[in-house]
Amino acid sequence: MMEWPKKVTIKEVGPRDGLQNEKEVIPSGDKIAWINQLSKTGLNYIEISSFVNPKWIPALADAFEVATGIERQEGVTYAALVPNKRGLEKALEANIDEVSIFMSATESHNKSNINKTIDETFPVLKEVVDEALTANKSVRGYISTVFGCPYEGSVDVESVIRISENLFEMGIGELSLGDTIGVANPKQVQEVLEVLLKRFPAEKLAMHFHDTRGTAMANILVSLDMGITIFDSSLGGLGGCPYAPGASGNLATDDLLYMLDGMGIHSGVNREKLMEAALFIQEKIGRPLASHQLQTLSNC
Repeated sequence: MMEWPKKVTIKEVGPRDGLQNEKEVIPSGDKIAWINQLSKTGLNYIEISSFVNPKWIPALADAFEVATGIERQEGVTYAALVPNKRGLEKALEANIDEVSIFMSATESHNKSNINKTIDETFPVLKEVVDEALTANKSVRGYISTVFGCPYEGSVDVESVIRISENLFEMGIGELSLGDTIGVANPKQVQEVLEVLLKRFPAEKLAMHFHDTRGTAMANILVSLDMGITIFDSSLGGLGGCPYAPGASGNLATDDLLYMLDGMGIHSGVNREKLMEAALFIQEKIGRPLASHQLQTLSNC
């Protein structure tokens, strides 16, 4: 039998990665109410918004209002994506607990997403990391398109290594590896992790899978088998990258929790409360969401 870990951490990214691609903007009050529900599910990490220029992500233009309007629960880390020094200033003013920085593993997606080359992005992010650490905030890094790029196709793992090394040298505490367009398969995940785990400890790495092609859960299993215990997911399967064609929904938190509970792997998340939060945001979105757990409820 596989030696599964006894405990994992689920990092809920729905309020940011889940809502950023929605055409209809969810009112700030509904976002706040949803995050307050999520805070009471047992999740200990919620990425609540993104302090990017509103013209790029209109759905998250209310990041400051949301961050300052939620009821914070002890033991929950409230994080936000921050692209640059200006965004950091607003995030610090809103008293975000953790700052998330991001870039891509390929030049084409990085230019589309950030409007800079990879090498041009490093000094921008280093300035963010330095100032965030000075402000006593933890910093998390994201690398997008680790397993495939909508513009370049396959991705050289050496590029992932180089970017990872740069981000860790800046002082990030954790790195999330993103399958932005949902093309990864278990064999590929194993091969990439075999290389990365020779350089970085498993406890510093997280996996961020999209379920575009239905392989996210299989990729989770391989990651678990290789010692990864931190996973990003989005309640209901909400989400996708607005600058990556074909990047449909994230791995659904409720589906992930169902599998983990069944395997006896502890996450600390209450499934009943989580489903209440899932039904709430599904109603606010105004359409059925993709998760199997929500579909099961609707078919009962």
